[in-house]
Amino acid sequence: MPTQCNGCRDGTAFDLPFSMAFQPIVDITSGAVFAHEALVRGPNGEGAGFVLGQVKDDNRYAFDQQCRVKAIELASALFDPSDNVKLSINFMPNAVYEPRACIRLTLATAMKTGFPIDRIIFEFTENEQLDTKHILHILRTYRDMGFKTAIDDFGAGHSGLGLLAHFQPDIVKLDMDMIRGIDTDPIRRKIVKHTLHLLEDLAIVPLCEGVETAGELQVLKDLGVSLIQGYVLAKPSFELLAVPIAPETLINRAA
Repeated sequence: MPTQCNGCRDGTAFDLPFSMAFQPIVDITSGAVFAHEALVRGPNGEGAGFVLGQVKDDNRYAFDQQCRVKAIELASALFDPSDNVKLSINFMPNAVYEPRACIRLTLATAMKTGFPIDRIIFEFTENEQLDTKHILHILRTYRDMGFKTAIDDFGAGHSGLGLLAHFQPDIVKLDMDMIRGIDTDPIRRKIVKHTLHLLEDLAIVPLCEGVETAGELQVLKDLGVSLIQGYVLAKPSFELLAVPIAPETLINRAA
């Protein structure tokens, strides 16, 4: 095992208490919730910045591990075990030293709570310069173990298309800057349209996040997008599962 895996044992504990909010990802073709994304919050619902501002090099591993545990523990208590709604967890690639070693606590938590690992999506944001070989190793390992994988904020990061050339995740989340005002911006519509065609050719499911208006929702539906996340449907709910607005109500309103 690589020597840097000492970080798994020697990383400083993340002592700041925190919890999670959940925001639904909705399949607008059926109106059903596809997944809930776990979003870090302070212990009293403070914004993510309150917590993330305390993450440093020496406690990043502990924070990443504790986020997984907290998300799974809360989801196991809130989710209906009889359905197949998934849990989306953000992870930090630079906090994973060796995927099979660093996943042990996640697996133990899932086993302890009875949360199925095939209902867990691991997503990462490609918004910083990272070792592509290391990311690919993580993603391939997670897929081999039965987890779903997703790239967040696609179109805003460093790797982009280069990463897709080597690995095709289950889901790609289009960056909200590509979505904002798409109903009034023909350039954005063209970019998103061609991005969707590319993802379809690669058998990757697109997810549009940051959708805030009924007009944006209508355009995305017309472009064939099924999975939507954003304030137009539901804001994150602290330690609760938000009930989204029925998509057809908003689409009819925009028509």
